[in-house]
Amino acid sequence: MLVRSLRVFGLYHPAPAQFFSGSKTMATIPVKNSNPMELLIRDKLVRQFSPVHLDIINESYMHNVPKGSETHFKVVVVSDKFENTSLLQRHRLVNEILQDELKNGVHALSIVAKTPAQWEDSSKVTDKSPACKGGFGR
Repeated sequence: MLVRSLRVFGLYHPAPAQFFSGSKTMATIPVKNSNPMELLIRDKLVRQFSPVHLDIINESYMHNVPKGSETHFKVVVVSDKFENTSLLQRHRLVNEILQDELKNGVHALSIVAKTPAQWEDSSKVTDKSPACKGGFGR
């Protein structure tokens, strides 16, 4: 089993993840994952955006693909690097970073890209994606 991690506030570290709580104390949370595409997406987004919050959600199970597939993802990226950037430009930045993955296996990518202030003002709950209609509008 491959164990990788993410340290919130943008510092990547290849050990158990360390997260700061509201009191700025650190808690270690292991990120266990044997999904190579998910890990690659995480690594690229962490390196590029130094996110204060990052969720990578594999939604492939909601679609007509083999079990264990990594073809449909939702990413929630909260970063200072999105300040003074339009929503369209944020999506373009994420798509640009993940262009190789989108050409080589990732079929669908849903993006939530916010600034830390927008994230704090939000419910911090990511809406569930709609059910798959089979790709033919059924």
